[in-house]
Amino acid sequence: MAKPDLLDDSRGRRYRVPGLERGLMILEYLDQHAAGRTMVQIAKDLGLPKNAVFRVTVTLTHRGYLERDQESKRLYLSRRVLALGYGALGDDVSLVEEAIGEMRRLRDVVRETVCLSVLVEDQGFVLEQAAGIYPFRCVVNAGMRQPLHASASCKAILAYLPEQERETLLSSIRLRRFTPRTITKRADLLRELERVRICGYAVDRGEHIEGITCVAAPVFSRDVRPVASLTVTGPAGRMPEETLETMGRTVRIHADRVSSRLK
Repeated sequence: MAKPDLLDDSRGRRYRVPGLERGLMILEYLDQHAAGRTMVQIAKDLGLPKNAVFRVTVTLTHRGYLERDQESKRLYLSRRVLALGYGALGDDVSLVEEAIGEMRRLRDVVRETVCLSVLVEDQGFVLEQAAGIYPFRCVVNAGMRQPLHASASCKAILAYLPEQERETLLSSIRLRRFTPRTITKRADLLRELERVRICGYAVDRGEHIEGITCVAAPVFSRDVRPVASLTVTGPAGRMPEETLETMGRTVRIHADRVSSRLK
C-alpha cells in the first residue's frame, strides 16, 4: 500500500509550521518591496496579527535575513538572503569572482554602472554590480529582477540559447508593457533577438525604465553556452543612439574576456 504524501495539501495541512509559513510570507512580500515596509504595513497587507509580525521580523533580523532602518522603521531583505540564492545558483558564485575584475575595468572605461546578470527561471537576476563613477549614476542592486523581454541583460542571453529552450522561456511569459518603447509583440521580439545574434550585443532603449539605456553582451561557458551577461547601464542623455554601437563593441570585448576565464 502506497504511503500518503505528507506534502499533499489536503493531507499535510496539520504538519505545517505556522510561524515558518508566516516568515516565508514576509520574506516573499519584502522581495516585492525593494523600498522596504514597516511592521504595520506588513501586517496590514498580509492580513497577519501585528504581534506575530513583530516576533517573526525580530527573529529574521536577529538571524541576519532582514535589516531595519532606525529612522523610517522600514524592514528590508539583507544580503544574507541573496547569499542563499547564490548557493542555489551553484557555479555562479565563481562566475562573480571571475567577472568582477573585468566589470570594474569596463566601468573605468565607460564610467557607467556595470552589472552581471543570469537567468533564473523566467527572469533575469543581477548577481553583482560595479557602480559607476559619475556623481549621478544608476544603481543596480544585487538581487534585482529583470524582465526577459525588456532588458538588455536578458536579451543578450536569450539570443544565444538553444532554440527550443528559448521558445520554452518565451512561451512562459507575458510581454508586459513597461514604457512606450517596450516590445510587446512576439514577432518583434524574435526579430530583436536575431539582431542581437548578428551584432553580438543587446540594447534596451528605455524599454524597462523610462530614461535609462542599457547595453549588454553575453558571457559564455566552456561549452559555449550563454550563462550570463555584462551590462552597462546609464541615463539616456549620457548614452545617445550614436554611441551605442561603439558601446556595444566595448561591452562585448570585456564579456569575451570573462568568457575566456571560464574555459
